[in-house]
Amino acid sequence: MAEFESVWSDLQGVPFSQGFLDAGGVRTRYLHAGDRDKPTLVLLHGSGGHAEAYVRNLESHAEHFSTWSIDMLGHGYTDKPGHPLEVAHYVDHLLAVFDAIGADRAHLSGESLGGWVAARAAADHPERIDRLVLNTAGGSQADPEVMKRIVTLSMAAAENPSWETVQARIKWLMADKTKDYDDIVASRQRVYRQPGFVSAMSDIMALQDPEIRARNLLGAGEYGAITAPTLVLWTSDDPTADVSEGSRIASMIPGARFEVMPDCGHWPQYEDAKTFNRLHIDFLLGAGEGTVGS
Repeated sequence: MAEFESVWSDLQGVPFSQGFLDAGGVRTRYLHAGDRDKPTLVLLHGSGGHAEAYVRNLESHAEHFSTWSIDMLGHGYTDKPGHPLEVAHYVDHLLAVFDAIGADRAHLSGESLGGWVAARAAADHPERIDRLVLNTAGGSQADPEVMKRIVTLSMAAAENPSWETVQARIKWLMADKTKDYDDIVASRQRVYRQPGFVSAMSDIMALQDPEIRARNLLGAGEYGAITAPTLVLWTSDDPTADVSEGSRIASMIPGARFEVMPDCGHWPQYEDAKTFNRLHIDFLLGAGEGTVGS
């Protein structure tokens, strides 16, 4: 019988805090672990996600970093601005979070939408970013079928947050479809049952609109402007783009390191936390500098 996976058991025994901070007037939810005098690391989830995307990574990273996993603008329990959300809105909120936690500079790691936002922030504000990780990152292409699938699954889950619709959205993220991911489903179901979340999800889905997406996409100019040491992390079974797209992104970023995690989908930090944590921490600490993965 499969072992039950629990968000709480992932955090049990971990000195962490959950709370809200004022980021430029936006009430922003966070999970935090690690001494505040250590280098700052901010973790960004994907579209429709929330801070729990990183519950399996807080303990190991807190040994080295003041580690923050936030609910991004319009997501989770962070304030919903009530308008379609584009990448610049997320970047502005991210920088306000940096200011609120007193971080002039920070390591930044983003998954999916979070990677899109992280790359844009690194390109536009190099003085604020130490090291950058793009984890199955969005923002480099516009695949109509993937965009349609994201909208369909996400809006179905927000409009009718039943166990089945929310679980379908979670399973889409994962390579292993045999697991039920009950605790993550329950956590997200509660987020989606908040009053007004259908409208919030519609605003989140703005970047899946072809016209809006086109003006937010990143190309060689934006990726080429990134000066922070960068790790592009991809997976064997990512549902949004294959390994070649991750390699293409890495090729546009000066000196970027590229790694592929096998048997993972869109959430490698959750599906294979042990491997992710090792790769991620080694890179952020500068271990193995000058090597390139496969």
